[in-house]
Amino acid sequence: MLNRSSASGAPLPHPAIRGLSRAADHGGLWVVMAVALAATRGKWARRAALRGLAGAAIGGTVAGAISRTVAGRTAPPGAAGRAPVASLPVGSLPVGSLPVGAAASAAAFATGVALEMPVLAIPAGGLAAAVGVSRAVARGHRTADVAAGFALGGAAGLLTLRWWARRPAAPAAAARPRREAPASPDGAGLVMIVNCSAGTASQDLAESLGKSLPAAEVIAASADGDLAAAFLDAAARAAILGVAGGDGTVRLAAGIASEAGLPLLIVPAGTFNHFAADLGVESADDALAALREGDSVLVDVASAGGDAFVNTASTGVYVDLVSAREEIEPALGKWPAVVVALVDVLRHSRPVELLVNGRRRRVWLLFAGNCRYEPSGAAPAYRPDLADGTLDVRLIDGSQPLARTRLIAAVLLGTLGRSRVYRAWSASELHVARLDGEPVPLCLDGEPTPSTSAVRLVKRPKKLMVYRPSSGE
Repeated sequence: MLNRSSASGAPLPHPAIRGLSRAADHGGLWVVMAVALAATRGKWARRAALRGLAGAAIGGTVAGAISRTVAGRTAPPGAAGRAPVASLPVGSLPVGSLPVGAAASAAAFATGVALEMPVLAIPAGGLAAAVGVSRAVARGHRTADVAAGFALGGAAGLLTLRWWARRPAAPAAAARPRREAPASPDGAGLVMIVNCSAGTASQDLAESLGKSLPAAEVIAASADGDLAAAFLDAAARAAILGVAGGDGTVRLAAGIASEAGLPLLIVPAGTFNHFAADLGVESADDALAALREGDSVLVDVASAGGDAFVNTASTGVYVDLVSAREEIEPALGKWPAVVVALVDVLRHSRPVELLVNGRRRRVWLLFAGNCRYEPSGAAPAYRPDLADGTLDVRLIDGSQPLARTRLIAAVLLGTLGRSRVYRAWSASELHVARLDGEPVPLCLDGEPTPSTSAVRLVKRPKKLMVYRPSSGE
Protein backbone atom coordinates (compact mmCIF):
# COMPACT_ATOMS: atom_id res chain seq x y z
CA MET A 1 0.00 0.00 0.00
CA LEU A 2 2.81 2.39 0.88
CA ASN A 3 4.56 1.59 -2.39
CA ARG A 4 1.39 2.32 -4.37
CA SER A 5 0.66 5.57 -2.58
CA SER A 6 4.20 6.88 -2.99
CA ALA A 7 4.27 6.01 -6.70
CA SER A 8 0.81 7.36 -7.52
CA GLY A 9 1.56 10.96 -6.75
CA ALA A 10 -1.43 11.14 -4.41
CA PRO A 11 -1.42 14.06 -1.93
CA LEU A 12 -0.05 13.40 1.53
CA PRO A 13 -2.69 12.29 4.05
CA HIS A 14 -1.64 14.96 6.54
CA PRO A 15 1.00 17.73 6.72
CA ALA A 16 2.29 16.13 9.93
CA ILE A 17 3.71 13.26 7.88
CA ARG A 18 5.78 15.66 5.81
CA GLY A 19 6.94 17.44 8.98
CA LEU A 20 7.89 14.20 10.71
CA SER A 21 9.85 13.05 7.67
CA ARG A 22 11.69 16.38 7.53
CA ALA A 23 12.42 16.32 11.27
CA ALA A 24 14.19 12.98 10.87
CA ASP A 25 16.61 14.37 8.26
CA HIS A 26 20.26 14.12 9.36
CA GLY A 27 19.20 12.68 12.73
CA GLY A 28 17.84 16.01 13.96
CA LEU A 29 14.80 14.44 15.61
CA TRP A 30 16.96 12.05 17.63
CA VAL A 31 19.26 14.80 18.81
CA VAL A 32 16.22 16.69 20.10
CA MET A 33 14.87 13.56 21.79
CA ALA A 34 18.25 12.86 23.38
CA VAL A 35 18.49 16.40 24.73
CA ALA A 36 14.99 16.07 26.19
CA LEU A 37 15.93 12.81 27.89
CA ALA A 38 19.17 14.23 29.26
CA ALA A 39 17.33 17.30 30.56
CA THR A 40 15.46 15.08 33.03
CA ARG A 41 18.81 14.62 34.82
CA GLY A 42 18.00 10.97 35.45
CA LYS A 43 20.90 8.53 35.25
CA TRP A 44 19.01 6.02 33.12
CA ALA A 45 17.57 8.74 30.89
CA ARG A 46 21.05 10.13 30.28
CA ARG A 47 22.37 6.67 29.45
CA ALA A 48 19.41 6.06 27.15
CA ALA A 49 20.09 9.32 25.31
CA LEU A 50 23.78 8.52 24.81
CA ARG A 51 23.18 4.93 23.72
CA GLY A 52 20.39 6.00 21.39
CA LEU A 53 22.55 8.63 19.71
CA ALA A 54 25.47 6.22 19.37
CA GLY A 55 23.25 3.62 17.73
CA ALA A 56 21.65 6.21 15.44
CA ALA A 57 25.08 7.40 14.30
CA ILE A 58 26.20 3.84 13.53
CA GLY A 59 22.96 2.85 11.80
CA GLY A 60 22.68 5.99 9.69
CA THR A 61 26.32 5.89 8.65
CA VAL A 62 26.24 2.23 7.62
CA ALA A 63 22.92 2.63 5.76
CA GLY A 64 24.31 5.63 3.88
CA ALA A 65 27.47 3.76 2.95
CA ILE A 66 25.46 0.79 1.62
CA SER A 67 23.16 3.03 -0.37
CA ARG A 68 26.03 4.96 -1.95
CA THR A 69 27.82 1.74 -2.85
CA VAL A 70 24.75 0.15 -4.46
CA ALA A 71 23.82 3.39 -6.23
CA GLY A 72 27.31 3.69 -7.63
CA ARG A 73 27.19 0.15 -9.00
CA THR A 74 23.79 0.58 -10.66
CA ALA A 75 24.17 4.12 -12.01
CA PRO A 76 24.95 4.69 -15.73
CA PRO A 77 28.63 4.69 -16.73
CA GLY A 78 30.37 7.82 -15.54
CA ALA A 79 27.55 8.75 -13.18
CA ALA A 80 28.61 6.70 -10.17
CA GLY A 81 28.89 8.79 -7.03
CA ARG A 82 27.05 11.75 -8.61
CA ALA A 83 23.38 10.79 -8.80
CA PRO A 84 21.52 10.60 -5.50
CA VAL A 85 19.77 7.34 -4.79
CA ALA A 86 16.33 8.99 -4.77
CA SER A 87 16.86 10.22 -8.35
CA LEU A 88 17.43 6.76 -9.82
CA PRO A 89 14.56 5.31 -11.85
CA VAL A 90 12.07 3.21 -9.90
CA GLY A 91 12.92 -0.44 -10.37
CA SER A 92 16.60 0.21 -11.25
CA LEU A 93 17.71 -1.22 -7.91
CA PRO A 94 16.95 -4.61 -6.41
CA VAL A 95 14.06 -4.56 -3.95
CA GLY A 96 15.35 -4.23 -0.39
CA SER A 97 18.91 -3.34 -1.49
CA LEU A 98 18.89 0.16 -0.07
CA PRO A 99 18.27 0.38 3.69
CA VAL A 100 16.75 3.81 4.32
CA GLY A 101 19.15 5.84 6.50
CA ALA A 102 16.39 7.63 8.38
CA ALA A 103 14.70 4.33 9.20
CA ALA A 104 18.02 2.85 10.33
CA SER A 105 18.71 5.82 12.60
CA ALA A 106 15.18 5.68 13.98
CA ALA A 107 15.32 1.99 14.80
CA ALA A 108 18.81 2.29 16.27
CA PHE A 109 17.81 5.19 18.51
CA ALA A 110 14.69 3.37 19.69
CA THR A 111 16.69 0.19 20.38
CA GLY A 112 19.32 2.10 22.37
CA VAL A 113 16.67 3.86 24.45
CA ALA A 114 14.80 0.61 25.09
CA LEU A 115 17.99 -1.14 26.25
CA GLU A 116 18.43 1.43 29.03
CA MET A 117 14.79 2.28 29.76
CA PRO A 118 12.45 -0.59 28.82
CA VAL A 119 9.48 1.54 29.89
CA LEU A 120 10.14 3.72 26.82
CA ALA A 121 10.36 0.79 24.38
CA ILE A 122 6.80 1.17 23.07
CA PRO A 123 6.75 4.99 22.65
CA ALA A 124 10.26 5.05 21.16
CA GLY A 125 9.46 2.15 18.85
CA GLY A 126 6.19 3.78 17.82
CA LEU A 127 7.95 7.01 16.93
CA ALA A 128 10.56 5.09 14.93
CA ALA A 129 7.81 3.26 13.05
CA ALA A 130 6.06 6.55 12.30
CA VAL A 131 9.30 7.93 10.86
CA GLY A 132 9.62 4.88 8.62
CA VAL A 133 6.04 5.27 7.36
CA SER A 134 6.63 8.98 6.72
CA ARG A 135 9.70 8.22 4.62
CA ALA A 136 7.77 5.70 2.52
CA VAL A 137 4.83 8.04 1.98
CA ALA A 138 6.54 11.44 1.79
CA ARG A 139 9.82 10.47 0.11
CA GLY A 140 8.77 7.56 -2.09
CA HIS A 141 10.99 4.95 -0.44
CA ARG A 142 9.91 1.36 -0.97
CA THR A 143 8.51 -0.58 1.95
CA ALA A 144 11.24 -3.20 1.60
CA ASP A 145 13.94 -0.53 1.83
CA VAL A 146 12.35 0.96 4.95
CA ALA A 147 12.17 -2.52 6.47
CA ALA A 148 15.83 -3.09 5.61
CA GLY A 149 16.63 0.18 7.37
CA PHE A 150 14.73 -0.94 10.46
CA ALA A 151 16.60 -4.25 10.55
CA LEU A 152 19.96 -2.55 10.14
CA GLY A 153 19.11 0.04 12.81
CA GLY A 154 18.02 -2.57 15.32
CA ALA A 155 21.32 -4.37 14.83
CA ALA A 156 23.22 -1.09 15.22
CA GLY A 157 21.46 -0.36 18.50
CA LEU A 158 22.38 -3.80 19.84
CA LEU A 159 25.93 -3.36 18.57
CA THR A 160 26.50 -0.54 21.07
CA LEU A 161 26.62 -3.23 23.77
CA ARG A 162 29.96 -4.30 22.31
CA TRP A 163 31.59 -1.04 23.43
CA TRP A 164 29.35 0.00 26.30
CA ALA A 165 27.89 -2.69 28.53
CA ARG A 166 24.36 -2.39 29.79
CA ARG A 167 24.34 -1.57 33.48
CA PRO A 168 22.16 -3.88 35.59
CA ALA A 169 19.35 -2.22 37.50
CA ALA A 170 20.18 -4.12 40.70
CA PRO A 171 22.85 -2.54 42.93
CA ALA A 172 26.13 -4.22 43.78
CA ALA A 173 26.36 -6.75 46.55
CA ALA A 174 27.90 -5.66 49.87
CA ALA A 175 28.60 -7.07 53.32
CA ARG A 176 26.03 -7.00 56.10
CA PRO A 177 27.32 -5.38 59.30
CA ARG A 178 26.98 -7.08 62.66
CA ARG A 179 25.30 -3.95 63.92
CA GLU A 180 23.60 -1.57 61.51
CA ALA A 181 24.26 2.15 61.43
CA PRO A 182 22.08 4.24 63.77
CA ALA A 183 18.61 5.16 62.58
CA SER A 184 18.06 8.90 62.61
CA PRO A 185 14.65 9.99 61.27
CA ASP A 186 15.25 13.68 62.07
CA GLY A 187 19.01 13.71 61.37
CA ALA A 188 20.15 13.77 64.98
CA GLY A 189 23.93 13.23 65.13
CA LEU A 190 24.39 13.90 61.42
CA VAL A 191 26.79 16.51 60.10
CA MET A 192 26.22 16.85 56.35
CA ILE A 193 28.46 18.78 53.97
CA VAL A 194 26.98 19.84 50.62
CA ASN A 195 29.65 20.64 48.03
CA CYS A 196 27.82 23.37 46.11
CA SER A 197 30.49 23.36 43.38
CA ALA A 198 29.69 19.76 42.38
CA GLY A 199 27.18 18.70 39.73
CA THR A 200 23.62 19.26 40.93
CA ALA A 201 24.56 20.22 44.49
CA SER A 202 23.48 23.72 45.48
CA GLN A 203 22.38 25.98 48.29
CA ASP A 204 18.80 24.94 47.49
CA LEU A 205 19.73 21.28 48.07
CA ALA A 206 21.34 22.18 51.38
CA GLU A 207 18.20 24.01 52.47
CA SER A 208 15.98 21.12 51.37
CA LEU A 209 18.08 18.62 53.33
CA GLY A 210 17.97 20.91 56.35
CA LYS A 211 14.17 20.96 56.24
CA SER A 212 13.96 17.18 55.88
CA LEU A 213 16.46 16.64 58.72
CA PRO A 214 15.76 19.39 61.26
CA ALA A 215 18.09 17.94 63.91
CA ALA A 216 21.05 17.63 61.51
CA GLU A 217 23.81 20.15 60.92
CA VAL A 218 23.88 20.86 57.17
CA ILE A 219 26.82 22.86 55.83
CA ALA A 220 26.91 24.36 52.34
CA ALA A 221 30.53 24.40 51.16
CA SER A 222 31.78 26.53 48.26
CA ALA A 223 34.47 25.87 45.66
CA ASP A 224 36.78 28.26 47.52
CA GLY A 225 36.68 26.27 50.76
CA ASP A 226 38.98 23.50 51.93
CA LEU A 227 36.75 20.44 51.67
CA ALA A 228 39.19 18.08 53.35
CA ALA A 229 39.46 20.37 56.37
CA ALA A 230 35.67 20.76 56.45
CA PHE A 231 35.15 16.99 56.55
CA LEU A 232 37.81 16.54 59.24
CA ASP A 233 36.14 19.21 61.34
CA ALA A 234 32.71 17.64 60.79
CA ALA A 235 33.94 14.15 61.68
CA ALA A 236 35.30 15.41 65.00
CA ARG A 237 31.78 16.21 66.27
CA ALA A 238 29.55 13.90 64.22
CA ALA A 239 27.98 10.55 65.02
CA ILE A 240 27.11 10.25 61.30
CA LEU A 241 29.06 11.93 58.51
CA GLY A 242 27.09 13.04 55.47
CA VAL A 243 28.13 14.17 51.99
CA ALA A 244 26.24 15.59 49.03
CA GLY A 245 28.33 15.86 45.89
CA GLY A 246 30.04 13.88 43.17
CA ASP A 247 32.54 11.04 43.27
CA GLY A 248 35.48 13.32 44.09
CA THR A 249 33.68 14.73 47.11
CA VAL A 250 32.49 11.28 48.19
CA ARG A 251 36.10 10.07 48.00
CA LEU A 252 37.21 12.67 50.56
CA ALA A 253 34.31 11.92 52.87
CA ALA A 254 34.77 8.15 52.60
CA GLY A 255 38.43 8.31 53.53
CA ILE A 256 37.76 10.43 56.59
CA ALA A 257 34.67 8.47 57.67
CA SER A 258 36.50 5.14 57.40
CA GLU A 259 39.43 6.43 59.49
CA ALA A 260 37.09 7.87 62.12
CA GLY A 261 34.89 4.77 62.21
CA LEU A 262 31.79 6.79 61.29
CA PRO A 263 28.89 5.64 59.12
CA LEU A 264 28.61 7.64 55.90
CA LEU A 265 25.42 9.02 54.36
CA ILE A 266 25.78 9.74 50.63
CA VAL A 267 23.44 12.01 48.69
CA PRO A 268 24.33 11.71 44.97
CA ALA A 269 24.70 15.22 43.58
CA GLY A 270 27.54 15.03 41.07
CA THR A 271 27.73 14.56 37.32
CA PHE A 272 28.12 10.77 37.26
CA ASN A 273 27.78 9.48 40.86
CA HIS A 274 29.40 6.13 40.01
CA PHE A 275 29.85 4.99 43.60
CA ALA A 276 26.32 5.92 44.65
CA ALA A 277 24.93 4.16 41.56
CA ASP A 278 26.78 0.93 42.36
CA LEU A 279 25.67 1.28 45.96
CA GLY A 280 22.02 1.60 44.93
CA VAL A 281 21.46 5.15 46.19
CA GLU A 282 19.86 6.90 43.24
CA SER A 283 18.53 10.05 44.93
CA ALA A 284 18.33 12.08 48.10
CA ASP A 285 15.07 10.29 48.90
CA ASP A 286 16.88 6.94 48.81
CA ALA A 287 19.55 8.24 51.17
CA LEU A 288 17.04 9.72 53.62
CA ALA A 289 14.94 6.54 53.63
CA ALA A 290 18.02 4.50 54.58
CA LEU A 291 18.96 7.00 57.30
CA ARG A 292 15.51 6.88 58.85
CA GLU A 293 15.58 3.08 59.06
CA GLY A 294 19.29 2.64 59.80
CA ASP A 295 19.72 0.43 56.73
CA SER A 296 23.43 0.04 56.01
CA VAL A 297 26.15 -2.16 54.52
CA LEU A 298 29.92 -2.50 54.72
CA VAL A 299 32.00 -1.77 51.60
CA ASP A 300 35.67 -1.82 50.67
CA VAL A 301 37.84 1.28 50.50
CA ALA A 302 41.15 1.40 48.63
CA SER A 303 44.01 3.83 49.01
CA ALA A 304 46.85 5.09 46.82
CA GLY A 305 49.78 6.61 48.67
CA GLY A 306 47.55 7.02 51.71
CA ASP A 307 44.75 8.81 49.81
CA ALA A 308 41.47 6.91 49.81
CA PHE A 309 39.46 6.16 46.69
CA VAL A 310 36.14 4.39 46.28
CA ASN A 311 36.04 3.83 42.50
CA THR A 312 39.29 3.87 40.53
CA ALA A 313 42.93 4.91 40.52
CA SER A 314 44.57 5.52 37.13
CA THR A 315 47.89 6.61 35.70
CA GLY A 316 49.13 7.14 32.16
CA VAL A 317 47.18 8.78 29.34
CA TYR A 318 44.00 8.97 31.42
CA VAL A 319 45.65 11.63 33.56
CA ASP A 320 46.53 13.55 30.38
CA LEU A 321 42.93 13.19 29.22
CA VAL A 322 41.47 14.57 32.46
CA SER A 323 43.93 17.48 32.52
CA ALA A 324 43.25 18.35 28.88
CA ARG A 325 39.49 18.12 29.41
CA GLU A 326 39.54 20.39 32.44
CA GLU A 327 41.42 23.06 30.48
CA ILE A 328 38.79 23.34 27.74
CA GLU A 329 35.66 22.29 29.64
CA PRO A 330 34.69 25.86 30.67
CA ALA A 331 34.51 26.86 27.00
CA LEU A 332 33.02 23.71 25.45
CA GLY A 333 31.11 21.90 28.16
CA LYS A 334 31.95 18.48 29.60
CA TRP A 335 31.10 16.00 26.84
CA PRO A 336 32.46 18.03 23.87
CA ALA A 337 35.59 18.67 25.95
CA VAL A 338 36.01 14.91 26.53
CA VAL A 339 35.87 14.22 22.78
CA VAL A 340 38.31 17.00 21.86
CA ALA A 341 40.68 16.05 24.67
CA LEU A 342 40.58 12.36 23.71
CA VAL A 343 41.57 13.11 20.12
CA ASP A 344 44.41 15.35 21.29
CA VAL A 345 45.68 12.82 23.85
CA LEU A 346 45.66 9.93 21.37
CA ARG A 347 47.65 12.03 18.92
CA HIS A 348 50.28 13.51 21.21
CA SER A 349 50.57 11.58 24.48
CA ARG A 350 53.35 9.08 25.11
CA PRO A 351 53.55 5.98 27.33
CA VAL A 352 54.97 6.36 30.85
CA GLU A 353 57.98 4.34 32.00
CA LEU A 354 56.99 2.70 35.28
CA LEU A 355 57.94 -0.03 37.69
CA VAL A 356 54.79 -2.05 38.36
CA ASN A 357 55.28 -4.53 41.22
CA GLY A 358 59.01 -4.31 40.54
CA ARG A 359 58.70 -5.06 36.82
CA ARG A 360 59.70 -2.41 34.31
CA ARG A 361 56.82 -1.51 32.02
CA ARG A 362 56.06 1.03 29.33
CA VAL A 363 52.47 1.94 30.15
CA TRP A 364 49.78 3.68 28.16
CA LEU A 365 47.24 3.23 30.91
CA LEU A 366 47.24 1.55 34.31
CA PHE A 367 43.84 1.21 35.96
CA ALA A 368 43.09 -0.14 39.43
CA GLY A 369 39.46 -0.53 40.43
CA ASN A 370 38.22 -0.72 43.99
CA CYS A 371 36.63 -4.19 43.54
CA ARG A 372 36.16 -6.07 40.29
CA TYR A 373 34.55 -4.19 37.43
CA GLU A 374 32.47 -5.53 34.58
CA PRO A 375 32.73 -6.11 31.71
CA SER A 376 36.21 -7.56 31.52
CA GLY A 377 38.25 -6.61 28.48
CA ALA A 378 36.35 -3.39 27.87
CA ALA A 379 35.65 -0.04 29.45
CA PRO A 380 34.74 -0.69 33.12
CA ALA A 381 31.03 0.00 33.62
CA TYR A 382 29.86 -1.32 36.99
CA ARG A 383 30.78 -3.53 39.95
CA PRO A 384 28.79 -6.60 40.96
CA ASP A 385 30.26 -6.55 44.50
CA LEU A 386 31.50 -3.63 46.62
CA ALA A 387 33.16 -5.84 49.24
CA ASP A 388 35.14 -8.48 47.35
CA GLY A 389 38.56 -7.52 48.79
CA THR A 390 40.31 -7.14 45.41
CA LEU A 391 41.86 -4.52 43.17
CA ASP A 392 40.84 -4.91 39.53
CA VAL A 393 44.09 -4.12 37.68
CA ARG A 394 44.12 -3.43 33.93
CA LEU A 395 47.15 -2.32 31.94
CA ILE A 396 47.65 -1.13 28.36
CA ASP A 397 51.17 -2.15 27.37
CA GLY A 398 53.02 0.53 25.39
CA SER A 399 56.04 -1.67 24.63
CA GLN A 400 54.26 -3.70 21.96
CA PRO A 401 54.98 -2.84 18.28
CA LEU A 402 52.48 -0.28 16.93
CA ALA A 403 50.91 -0.16 20.39
CA ARG A 404 48.98 3.10 19.75
CA THR A 405 47.52 1.85 16.46
CA ARG A 406 46.64 -1.53 17.92
CA LEU A 407 45.03 0.11 20.93
CA ILE A 408 42.84 2.39 18.79
CA ALA A 409 41.87 -0.48 16.50
CA ALA A 410 41.00 -2.75 19.42
CA VAL A 411 38.83 -0.06 21.02
CA LEU A 412 37.01 0.67 17.75
CA LEU A 413 36.41 -3.02 17.06
CA GLY A 414 35.46 -3.85 20.64
CA THR A 415 38.21 -6.46 20.89
CA LEU A 416 40.37 -4.89 23.59
CA GLY A 417 40.15 -7.95 25.86
CA ARG A 418 41.80 -10.10 23.18
CA SER A 419 44.47 -7.58 22.21
CA ARG A 420 48.12 -8.23 23.03
CA VAL A 421 48.44 -4.69 24.37
CA TYR A 422 45.95 -5.47 27.16
CA ARG A 423 46.76 -7.07 30.51
CA ALA A 424 44.41 -7.71 33.44
CA TRP A 425 44.69 -9.34 36.86
CA SER A 426 43.35 -9.14 40.42
CA ALA A 427 45.42 -8.14 43.44
CA SER A 428 45.12 -6.93 47.00
CA GLU A 429 48.12 -4.62 46.67
CA LEU A 430 49.96 -2.85 43.85
CA HIS A 431 53.25 -0.95 43.79
CA VAL A 432 53.83 1.70 41.11
CA ALA A 433 56.98 3.84 40.77
CA ARG A 434 58.52 6.22 38.23
CA LEU A 435 61.96 5.32 36.88
CA ASP A 436 62.98 8.98 36.56
CA GLY A 437 62.08 9.88 40.14
CA GLU A 438 59.24 12.20 39.09
CA PRO A 439 55.83 11.94 40.77
CA VAL A 440 53.56 9.24 39.38
CA PRO A 441 50.77 10.95 37.41
CA LEU A 442 47.66 9.89 39.27
CA CYS A 443 43.90 10.27 39.08
CA LEU A 444 41.70 9.09 41.94
CA ASP A 445 38.00 8.73 41.20
CA GLY A 446 38.41 10.78 38.04
CA GLU A 447 40.30 13.72 39.55
CA PRO A 448 44.05 14.51 39.28
CA THR A 449 45.71 13.96 42.65
CA PRO A 450 49.21 14.93 43.84
CA SER A 451 51.48 11.93 44.37
CA THR A 452 55.10 10.92 44.91
CA SER A 453 57.59 8.97 42.78
CA ALA A 454 56.39 5.69 44.32
CA VAL A 455 52.78 4.88 45.13
CA ARG A 456 51.42 1.85 47.00
CA LEU A 457 47.83 0.88 46.31
CA VAL A 458 46.17 -1.28 48.96
CA LYS A 459 42.73 -2.57 49.85
CA ARG A 460 40.94 -1.99 53.12
CA PRO A 461 38.20 -4.64 53.00
CA LYS A 462 34.81 -3.83 54.53
CA LYS A 463 36.26 -0.72 56.11
CA LEU A 464 33.42 1.72 55.45
CA MET A 465 29.81 1.56 56.65
CA VAL A 466 27.41 3.34 54.31
CA TYR A 467 23.67 3.86 54.34
CA ARG A 468 21.59 2.37 51.56
CA PRO A 469 17.90 1.47 51.42
CA SER A 470 17.09 -2.16 52.16
CA SER A 471 15.11 -2.31 48.88
CA GLY A 472 18.48 -1.98 47.11
CA GLU A 473 19.70 -5.37 48.38
